[in-house]
Amino acid sequence: MKQDEVVYRHSRTVRLTHWINALILLVLLMSGMQIFNAHPALYLGQASDFDHPILAMKAVRDGEAMRGETTLFGYSFDTTGVFGAGGDAESGYQRYGFPWSVTLPGYRDLAMGRRWHFFFAWLFLFNGVIYLLWSLASGHLRRDLAPSKPELKHIGASIREHLRFRFPKGEEAKRYNVLQKLSYLVVVLMLLPLMLLSGLGMSPGMDAAWPWLLDVMGGRQTARTIHFVTASLIVLFFVVHIVMVLVSGAWNNLRSMITGRYVVEPAEDKP
Repeated sequence: MKQDEVVYRHSRTVRLTHWINALILLVLLMSGMQIFNAHPALYLGQASDFDHPILAMKAVRDGEAMRGETTLFGYSFDTTGVFGAGGDAESGYQRYGFPWSVTLPGYRDLAMGRRWHFFFAWLFLFNGVIYLLWSLASGHLRRDLAPSKPELKHIGASIREHLRFRFPKGEEAKRYNVLQKLSYLVVVLMLLPLMLLSGLGMSPGMDAAWPWLLDVMGGRQTARTIHFVTASLIVLFFVVHIVMVLVSGAWNNLRSMITGRYVVEPAEDKP
């Protein structure tokens, strides 16, 4: 009978930067929603076109009551209690973009939210640079994250296996599968840098030093929209990532990201 095998899957640098980044991104997300609530609408171009927002969360009067309404590309949706407004006549209605329960701080304070956001944005940059330099120097980026041609050819099969919640065992489980590699590369090399650059483009100090950055982004409001979209995609990645961690072996995955050790189940013998 084949025995489980314990492998050293994650290096100390990967584990440390992973957990630091998770904390940083959580603070950035919550403080970012605090900042967004100061004007919960998105536009394209240099200036705000109040009559034609891409996205807008607002509170509207409905008789004596107040309801939340979210507009996306001209289509309106009732989002009372989630986006725009919440509460009731007895406890009082509240106007917001995102509920204050998920912002940092947990009440309207734009100045404090900006302090949290800008401080942790620099921590995010330093942590990201450390990870990227180490990945290039150690070969982690090429060895562990770059998918091979055979893996790319079998991406369809990998998608079908994941949809059926069937995960690799044996030798295949000792390394990232092609879907993990591609998603990590997209996040690390595209979404995170784009979120960082669009955020820097909106900073007055960076805007003064690098005025061309906003031109590349297509204007201040476009940069704000890019920042919001990339952050939303990272949240989506985080949700999918957590679901996959849970369904593929929560304790085994968590232990590997804390100690580095990962238990590999033997592959089933093919008939």
